[in-house]
Amino acid sequence: MNLKNCKKCGKMFNYIAGMPICPQCRENAEAQFQVVKKFVQENKQASIPEIVENCNVETKQIQQWIREERLFFADDSPVKINCEICGTQISTGRFCDKCKKETMNGLNVAGRRKETEHTETVKKDNNPRMHTFEG
Repeated sequence: MNLKNCKKCGKMFNYIAGMPICPQCRENAEAQFQVVKKFVQENKQASIPEIVENCNVETKQIQQWIREERLFFADDSPVKINCEICGTQISTGRFCDKCKKETMNGLNVAGRRKETEHTETVKKDNNPRMHTFEG
C-alpha cells in the first residue's frame, strides 16, 4: 500500500496514480472543473480573472486545465497561455504548433539515429562462425 498526504487537504490516502490528491479532493476538483467549463461555454469572451471571480477557482488551476487540454476556449477568446518552449501565446496545451513540430522532428531524428546505431552494432557483431567453449 502506498500512503501519501493529499497535496490539497493534507489527509493521508492510498495513492494509486496521477495527482497526489485524495479521492474527496479529486471529486471536488472535478466538480469545480464542471462549473468552470459551463461558465466558459456560456461566457465565451470571459477572461481568466473573470473566471476566477465567478467560479471561485485559482488562476493556477485554470492554467493547468488548459495545459492538460481539458479546458478549451474560442479562437477569439482573450484567454491565452505561453508556450513552455518559446513563450508564444497559445490557447491550449503546453507548446505552440511550431515547437510541437520541431520537438517531434527532433524525436524522429533521435529515434532513427538510435535505430541506425543498433543496426550497425548488430552487423559488426554478426559473425557467421560458431564458437563453442569446452569446460
